[in-house]
Amino acid sequence: MTTTATTARERMLLAKEASRSVGLLSDARKSEALRAIAAAIEQAAPAIVAANAEDLERGRATGLSEALQDRLRLDDPRVSALAAAVRDIAALPDPVGRVLDERTLDNGVALTKVAVPFGVVGSIYAARPTVTVDIAARALRSGTAFVLRGGSAAERTNAALVRAMRGALADQGIDPEAIQTVDDFGREGARELMQARGVVDVLVPRGSAQLIETVVTESSVPVIETGAGVVHIVLDESAPLEWAREIVVNAKVQRPSVCNSVETVLVVADAAPRLVPPVVEALRARGVTVHGDATVESLADGVVPATEEDWATEYLSLDIAMRVVDDLDDALDHIRRYSTHHTESIITQDQAHAERFLAEVDSAVVMANASTRFTDGGEFGFGAEVGISTQKLHARGPMGLTELTSTKWLARGVGQVRA
Repeated sequence: MTTTATTARERMLLAKEASRSVGLLSDARKSEALRAIAAAIEQAAPAIVAANAEDLERGRATGLSEALQDRLRLDDPRVSALAAAVRDIAALPDPVGRVLDERTLDNGVALTKVAVPFGVVGSIYAARPTVTVDIAARALRSGTAFVLRGGSAAERTNAALVRAMRGALADQGIDPEAIQTVDDFGREGARELMQARGVVDVLVPRGSAQLIETVVTESSVPVIETGAGVVHIVLDESAPLEWAREIVVNAKVQRPSVCNSVETVLVVADAAPRLVPPVVEALRARGVTVHGDATVESLADGVVPATEEDWATEYLSLDIAMRVVDDLDDALDHIRRYSTHHTESIITQDQAHAERFLAEVDSAVVMANASTRFTDGGEFGFGAEVGISTQKLHARGPMGLTELTSTKWLARGVGQVRA
């Protein structure tokens, strides 16, 4: 299902027009459309996987990193998981029309604050075809149209996914122009998307720190910033060895290429002789390269000397930085200096330390005694997420359906005028 628009601007205007009818769809119609999209993705799986194989082959030939190749890859199980995620979103409560506040003025005018669709959401990202489906499905569930710029690395995969989704909407009698791509316009398409203020209502970038910074600084469209994940775990004096080892390994190894994987472990000095050797050993046994300070080097074998750059690095790979700090104050200072305000966790049995950490750390998600891998819309019960916001306006943390709505006040009177 292809659009007849010949410019990126025309496609965004078509999305704006489609947003009016999509925003009026009932809960049942939106759920039905999403179930149709899930079925269409499953039916198109051979074409999607074949297109993805072409993108992967081109990525390897052009030196695409292993981390980005992992994010780019769509095999049959991942396509099935995408379809399942869309069905999960279809089953979620409709975020539109929720009553957020209501009151009656002294003159009898009744006021109601309700959740309404954003209109048109745009997203710029790289080598992440899962985002194409995640955001499109969430946008539609929220009564919102979607414009994507998914980058050249995933261009064929995204085209196959968009074709399947648009076809499903058309079959349901819903305007397929509600899902648009400007991928085929390259960087110029991205530039026009960033400058489409008044047509695109909000822009959600996902990707590297450089990509996000570019969108934030160059866009005239309001941006919800999703930041890079220089994620920390603190091991204090009371941290149980089993918890420390299992949580750090899980947070690093389960999927190292994602933004909620841990990048730096801070070990309080009094716990270092007890915790550093077994934690390093467990990480190395799973293929992780540990970049450690001098104390970590002295306590464990096979440690690579850390540099200042390591503390600020989002590896997105089987690498991790480890530093011994004097105490919890020192750990908090380190996090304040190097954190990207994504996710931080402390492993401790000291309730005062846990509560202080939860209160003082200024990140979107702050944890005690849990893996940072839980920072995820699916794990939080939102279904597939739009992104993890690290800014403080409107949305922060994993973004679910409610974060893709705005609000408006409804006033109902019986002829009142202001004195």
